Amino acid sequence: MTHALSENAPGAAGGAFDRSRVFNAQLLTSLGPLIALVLACAYFASQSDRFFTGSNISLIIQQSMVVAILAIGQTLIILTAGIDLSIGAVMALGTIVMTKLAVQNGVNPYLAILLGVLTCAGFGLANGLLITRLRLPPFIVTLGTLNIAYALTHIYSEEQTITKLPAAQTWLRTSFTIGETRVPYSAVLMFILYLMTWYVLRQTASGRHIYAIGNNPEAARLTGINVRRMLVYVYTIAGVFYGIAGMVIIARTQVGNPQEGQTDNLDSITAVVLGGTSLFGGRGGVMGTLIGALLVGIFRNGLQLTGVASIYQRLITGILVILAVSVDQLARRRQG
Repeated sequence: MTHALSENAPGAAGGAFDRSRVFNAQLLTSLGPLIALVLACAYFASQSDRFFTGSNISLIIQQSMVVAILAIGQTLIILTAGIDLSIGAVMALGTIVMTKLAVQNGVNPYLAILLGVLTCAGFGLANGLLITRLRLPPFIVTLGTLNIAYALTHIYSEEQTITKLPAAQTWLRTSFTIGETRVPYSAVLMFILYLMTWYVLRQTASGRHIYAIGNNPEAARLTGINVRRMLVYVYTIAGVFYGIAGMVIIARTQVGNPQEGQTDNLDSITAVVLGGTSLFGGRGGVMGTLIGALLVGIFRNGLQLTGVASIYQRLITGILVILAVSVDQLARRRQG
């Protein structure tokens, strides 16, 4: 039964549903973010000649890629009807582990990166175990680990920004050009991660199991899916993505900053929601999340180019989130 589920497959696992309604709901949630992206680009291009320049496109990509990578992990979790509020704090801790070990402790920079990623994965593992073994709500668990990761980041860093990073830790900031657009290798890494995750969700049994759990965990369990193990796996893999995002941000900024990631938990959720993934689980996909992350970046960049104050950028982003959730609710009601 789970083999019938694929990316953007809504509805309860094993339940009969109206296929025409399902198709309409899928179309609405899939096309909505893309249409919004095209309209936003068209509007800002009409308002500023600088919007579609190569340097500005490169800037949008660079400003969006950290949240976009974090949002991959957030998407996997939200597809299971969970949430992760610790995402930014865990990433920040990973960056401090990577940079401090390499700069102050003389650890091989590649090994330091690996240890930073493993630290983030460890937090993901802890989140998954607490949620599945103690049956605690994901909101509460990740709120707790957010504070733990935040505290450990500031304790371990001693409130100091770590500079003079080895070249191996900043290599991803190097770039190549396509036309007039400079593309950093970190952006290439981001697109590769999205393609890999899309493939897993779309073409593998593990991906179908993630959707089945989000649709109906009890029905998924009855079909033979080990729900607890899969949830632990999802939260741990999400932690790996947080570590990779940390690797990207230290390459871009060339420092280990304990203040990083303070709003990235909300920004990642915004990207996921704008991308059409349901907060109730079981419907959505990472390609929508990529569009959502770029949409947020485009709005912020375009509003800056047109001279709109930053506070209004937050206001418009909030309105977009409410609209996206409203569309999701409408689609669910049409299904029902």
